[in-house]
This record gives sequence, C-alpha cells and structure tokens, in this order.
Amino acid sequence: MRRTAIALVAAALFGLTACGTSEPTASGNTSNAAAQPVSLTDARNKKIDLKAPAAKVVVLEWGAAESLVSLGVMPVGVADTKGYTNWVTAEKLDPSVKDVGTRGEASVDAIVALNPDLVITTTDEAANNITQLEKAAPVLVIRGSDAAKPIEQMKTNLDLIAQAVGKTEQAKQLTADFDKKVAEGKQRIADAGKAGSGFMMADGWKQGSTITVRMFTNGSLLGALSTDLGLKNGWTGAGDKDYGLAQTDLEGLTKLPDGEFLYIANKNDGGDVFGGDLAGNAIWKNLPFVKAGNVHRLPDGIWMFGGPKSAGQFIDAAVQAVTS
Repeated sequence: MRRTAIALVAAALFGLTACGTSEPTASGNTSNAAAQPVSLTDARNKKIDLKAPAAKVVVLEWGAAESLVSLGVMPVGVADTKGYTNWVTAEKLDPSVKDVGTRGEASVDAIVALNPDLVITTTDEAANNITQLEKAAPVLVIRGSDAAKPIEQMKTNLDLIAQAVGKTEQAKQLTADFDKKVAEGKQRIADAGKAGSGFMMADGWKQGSTITVRMFTNGSLLGALSTDLGLKNGWTGAGDKDYGLAQTDLEGLTKLPDGEFLYIANKNDGGDVFGGDLAGNAIWKNLPFVKAGNVHRLPDGIWMFGGPKSAGQFIDAAVQAVTS
C-alpha cells in the first residue's frame, strides 16, 4: 500500500509499482460573490467556465485536496480517502467525504453520484480518464509539479483552485503565511550557525528483498524548500522533469557526502526501511552521515507533494532536525 501511496506521483516517470458535514463550507464568500460566474484557464490551457464558484468539489489528487480544505472548502469526494488520512495530516477530511476510488483510477460512477460542480485532477491523469470525467462535471486540471520551479508551481496550483471556488483572498493569506514561515525557518538555521550545511532528502520502500531509495533533488518540492532554508543538497544527480525525483539503491548512497540525512516513512503504510530494514546493514552503518548520527526520520503524515500547509510542516520538521 505504501508503495502505491508514494509512487503513483512518479510511476509513469520511473515505471515503479512502489511508490463533518456533507456540504462543503463556504466561509468568506458573500452571496453576491457566490452568484458571479467564474472563468479560468487550467494547465491544459483550456478555459473552464463555471456559473458560480464551485461548492461541491471532487478531488483526485491529495495535494489539491489539502489545498482545497486549507481554503475553507471541504470536498464532497476524494480519491483514496484512507491513503489521504495516512499521508496528509496538514488538513483533515470530514468523515462525510466520500471515497471515489484510487488515485489514477477513480470511479466515474461514484463521482457522478455526488453531482459535483467541479472535479480537480492533475496532468498525471490519463487523457481518456479526463474525457470520461468531463461527462460528469467541468474538470480543472492542474500540473502536479514542475522541477524547474516546484514552489512556484505549488502556489500556482493553489491560486487556480482558489479562483475556481471563490477563495482568492484566502489563497493570498495562505501564500503570505507560507512565505513568512520560509523566512523564519531560514533565520533559525542561520542563527544556529547551520546556513550552508549539507542535507539529503529521501524516502524508501522494500519489495521482496530489494530496497529502493528515492532521492529528492533541488527540483523536488522538499528539496527546493530545503535550499530556500539555506541548506545545500548533497545529492547532485538529476531528477525527473516534473517532481524532481531520482531513484537509487543502498550502493548509490555510498556516493553521498556527510550531512543531515532527512527521510520520510509511514508506520501505517510501508514502515521504515532506513530505521528498520537497513539498521543492521554493514554498508548503511558505515555511511558517513549514519556514523555521525545525522539521520533524521521526519514525523509521519507530511505529504511530500502537498500544498502550503504540508510544506509548512516540512519546514518546521527540517529546521528542528538540522538545528537540534
């Protein structure tokens, strides 16, 4: 299950197998604003026209669902609600939110039954799936990420979702709060004398007897956040063009320099290969950052591909790890 949760985002790129109330809230909208038509252009360069800001929204990607909730709108349906609950703690779903199938293979029938005003998905969704979804409701497609500008893409996605649901002022506040958190985190690292320190960011999983490690380059959201905090990425290899992820194995880790090794694991989905499976491995134990005690498991439930709230959780955890 964990490999599905963490790898669907990049599966096409790496060919990996691994990895309340029933109505949404509408705080912040006046009755006049809610009645106004909405027109916006999505990541396909397709114009989306809505008679009014969307109120009943189905979301097929967790980062977008998180952003929607953070804007004050609870979706009526989300793909794989159990997985969301395991991996995204920045914003919780109401118990009433319906599960509409898996990410990448949602149930059109389940979505139609919810009679949504809008469906939100990403460019990772197959084109034929989007065509089917458009028979149920307008579909807003956002780009999952962009390794050339991952933080900016996160903000762009938030803004598009906010436009669609009439929450642009809330989006501005979320962005301002996020920018402030980055600045504060950078200052904390500088005050601790850690500016310019090396870091590596990873997650991993086990399939049979094989352990696969995924490294987060500067083109990943978490890698970009770390460099904005004033740290230097020890992994210099290239990642994919969307999510900035690179795949390696235990032998590949021997090429890494000393530094702070940060990693994501999840007790409810896949466990901890670094703290468990590799704990007694001779190669692992002799890596410079392991010998120096610079290995840090970040708290469970920080979504690696999330919105400003998940990004803020990562900043807090990374700063704590580096400065403690």
